[in-house]
Amino acid sequence: MNTKSMWEQRRKRLAGIVEIGSSDGSVSRGYDVLGTLVIIINLIVSVLMTFTSVEQQYGKILLLIERITVIFFSIDYVLRLWTAKYIFDADTEYGAMRKYMLSFSGIVDLLSFLPYFLPIFFPSGAVAFRIFRIIRIFRLFRINAYYDSLYVITEVIVGKRQQLMSSVFIILILMLASSLCMYSLENKAQPDVFQNAFSGIWWSVSTLLTVGYGDIYPITFLGKVFGIFISFLGVGIVAIPTGIISAGFVEQYNRIKQISEYAKESNVRFIKVQLQDIDAWANKSIKNLGLPHGILVVVIQRMGEILVPRGETILRPGDMLVLAAESFAGESRIELKEIEIKQQNDWAGELIRDLDISRRSVIVMVERGEQVMIPNGNLRIQVGDKIMMYTQKRMRDADSIRI
Repeated sequence: MNTKSMWEQRRKRLAGIVEIGSSDGSVSRGYDVLGTLVIIINLIVSVLMTFTSVEQQYGKILLLIERITVIFFSIDYVLRLWTAKYIFDADTEYGAMRKYMLSFSGIVDLLSFLPYFLPIFFPSGAVAFRIFRIIRIFRLFRINAYYDSLYVITEVIVGKRQQLMSSVFIILILMLASSLCMYSLENKAQPDVFQNAFSGIWWSVSTLLTVGYGDIYPITFLGKVFGIFISFLGVGIVAIPTGIISAGFVEQYNRIKQISEYAKESNVRFIKVQLQDIDAWANKSIKNLGLPHGILVVVIQRMGEILVPRGETILRPGDMLVLAAESFAGESRIELKEIEIKQQNDWAGELIRDLDISRRSVIVMVERGEQVMIPNGNLRIQVGDKIMMYTQKRMRDADSIRI
């Protein structure tokens, strides 16, 4: 193995380590645990620094810990950027890097450490840059991705994003309409309170999302009647996103339960497939495979390691995939013909692509001894082979198999 190949192998291995939950290897799990601890420690330090007494007594230690955690964030960002081509689906290496840098996780990773170093180059903007450090709290989403039980939250929100956006849009329309109506009803009676439409928006938000703060409330008869109506309506409207998320959790956990308890489920079947360089799935992300409904990639085995499949996971040649699919529950059956090739058979010694078979016939499988082969045009049929095929032609000496 040359130096370049060895270097790429190490780079590929590093991508498996830094990618969240990508492997069950001890090194990868250790890096996940370390990343979780660093995030938590950094946030604890950020909270403790807000207490004057703690900062005065332990300020130097807290600053040192913060510096160490920020350096870890910097190194983590560089490693993810360097190994992006093994994690993100793109035509070029720079395209994969750009895809990571512009992704939500990439932006959060960058802003987790960049504001810490910017005052070194721009001292006058130190106060503004310190405010941007608050963005590092979004690294908590990393913890959400480290553990499958928490990752369900992201899966549910992403899966129900269209329904959630629709419900939020309805709430915004209701807020705007109610604020304008309340402003029209109360402006003359309370010109100092309902000064403009924004005052009405504040009232509608506090009424729809809470029980109100008591600083702005209607005093006219029509305003009170309208307020009661909006309060009742708000209970139902605001509950819509909660119902959507709750239903999403139920669906997701039922799906997980079906996979984890597959041995007890009679309607689920599993197959193993090993990817080759020529396969269309090679070097594609799972979300771009275009899998039919009801088929899932449940396990990926790569170089002796078990990977947890995510939507962004890139499939590589040599990967062993475990696919799950529901069994066909219909009453109709497909009839296949099984033929054993004998010495006098015209097909003996011929390539499959050279066989004179009708367009309404197709060879499904070739069994040679204990080996089962998926047929292709270059496969040469030998004496003793058992051929399973679908055909509407009538064939002698063929056994029928109904599936």
